[in-house]
Amino acid sequence: MADKLTIPEGGFWPAPEIPQPNIYPMEWRVETEKLAAIYEKSKRMVWNPADLPWDGLRPEDFTPEQRLGIMYWFAVLANFDASGPAVFARATIHAFEQHEEDPVRKCFFSITRDEMNHEECCQRTIAKLWPGGPLDWTPETDLEKAAHNNIGWLYHNGGRYWQGYSGAVGKYSLAVLFTSFMMGEMAASTLFRGMASGTSHPVFGEMFQRIGRDESRHLQICMTILDNEWPGLTDDVKGQITKQLRAGFVFLSMILWEPPDGFWDLPPYFLDNHRVLMNHAREAGLGVLSFEEQAENWKLAIARVRAIVERWGIEFPAIPELDIDGVTVDVIDPEDIIPVF
Repeated sequence: MADKLTIPEGGFWPAPEIPQPNIYPMEWRVETEKLAAIYEKSKRMVWNPADLPWDGLRPEDFTPEQRLGIMYWFAVLANFDASGPAVFARATIHAFEQHEEDPVRKCFFSITRDEMNHEECCQRTIAKLWPGGPLDWTPETDLEKAAHNNIGWLYHNGGRYWQGYSGAVGKYSLAVLFTSFMMGEMAASTLFRGMASGTSHPVFGEMFQRIGRDESRHLQICMTILDNEWPGLTDDVKGQITKQLRAGFVFLSMILWEPPDGFWDLPPYFLDNHRVLMNHAREAGLGVLSFEEQAENWKLAIARVRAIVERWGIEFPAIPELDIDGVTVDVIDPEDIIPVF
């Protein structure tokens, strides 16, 4: 065994430069103590979806139409929440490659873990009430055929948006990406707070309360990072943010309200059948807000986002569907939308 150092004549050879982007060299730089504190809080707030009182969710307590409606609602939610782990896992890798400070990477990881819990809630609910859902079952009635077909079209759109996001991670700055994330988290925290108080079922009440608490923490992460990223934005980046705010409304309205015309690739009968199925979920006591309540909830979330971005001189897009004025944004290519929830 060697017990003596070997020092080459002329000194040690410098290691080759590591090509970037790359996760190496490893480093644990901390610049934002607030983010580090949020990450520590996330570890203390971890919960297990398996611990929810699933025995209390009994298929026989609902009519077949209500069970189908609940399954459909969670299938719609899964278009957003089931993409969450992959979206933030990709963002976590990107943060390592770009050598973001350590708390940014860890906060991304914490969101990834939370989103996996949210996906599991969709999975367990659907498995309990409609085995084989969302799509691995054979519909028999007209209502079942409508639900199955709508879900297929919904996931077709999700696949298109995922391709856009995959390219967007390296295309957009953190300021643009996190504005999209903020829009999603603001909307999600608003949605789940409303549903937690509106549901009549204890399983869903506890589920929505926990998910809403996670989403509020995610929003806090987004806002802390944006406080670092927004100062000194160029006009070009501000324009990209305005466009992504409009895109966020377009994407998220499927679960928060109803999909706007002209962006989602859907058959003409989709929305009529969507409303029927959502009404069955509402009648089952899931806590789905009425059309008018959903619109008011969306307006509240948008008003909060608008107040935040306009402080930094970022123009807010017009949302004519909700009678919100602002800058007109050109037609958005669905593949330019950054899907997040």
